[in-house]
Amino acid sequence: MADGIYIGMAGAVARAAQLESISDNLANAQTPGFKKSEPTFQAFLGEAQSPDQAFPAAVSSAFDLSEGATMRTEEKLDVTPNGGAFLAVQSAGGMAFTRAGHLTLDAEGRLTAAHAPLLDVNGKELRIAPGAPAPEIRNDGSVYSGEERIGKIATFKLTGAMERIGSQLMRPVKDGQAAPVDAGVRIGELELGNTSPLTCAVQLVSAQRHFESAMQSIQTYRKMDERTTELGRVR
Repeated sequence: MADGIYIGMAGAVARAAQLESISDNLANAQTPGFKKSEPTFQAFLGEAQSPDQAFPAAVSSAFDLSEGATMRTEEKLDVTPNGGAFLAVQSAGGMAFTRAGHLTLDAEGRLTAAHAPLLDVNGKELRIAPGAPAPEIRNDGSVYSGEERIGKIATFKLTGAMERIGSQLMRPVKDGQAAPVDAGVRIGELELGNTSPLTCAVQLVSAQRHFESAMQSIQTYRKMDERTTELGRVR
């Protein structure tokens, strides 16, 4: 009966991964630029290659890059890229991408998004000189300080496999790609997470029930093993 315990354990581990993903989505439903994750499940044969032994597992997590709901803020430095495009920033591990468009100026005069320096179309950081007028963003992505044009915000279209860095940054992996596009931005609004709290709550209940079922199956097989041992014991 031990094989049944292993199958139940594999199912519980897979559902635990699903619960973690849903909980993360729910917690970040209002986080600007957050993109929800969706675990991918796969069943595989055990080492014995027995046709009646299929072990489930969460093999990877895909990210939904679709647009989320937007919120009007009327702030001049809040932007949302058009057409599902992403802003480019310079992270510790290289170029990364985000739709968290709440822009701020750091102590060095750099425009930042998601706490990372924002990049222009030439891959350079957008900086405002000390004492210069506050930056102004225009709909084509151009950045001005007074009458001086500082540069133009770079926008990219992401496709394929991605990994998430923190809650707001994305980066292509494996076959993923980031292609530059001239998307422009909408001023005075922010995009929130692309997940629904209600949907997450329903998914959470369903995943929890499946997890409990897997744990119950483990207990059932354990009791069957104990009974088998008792029957085979010589008295």
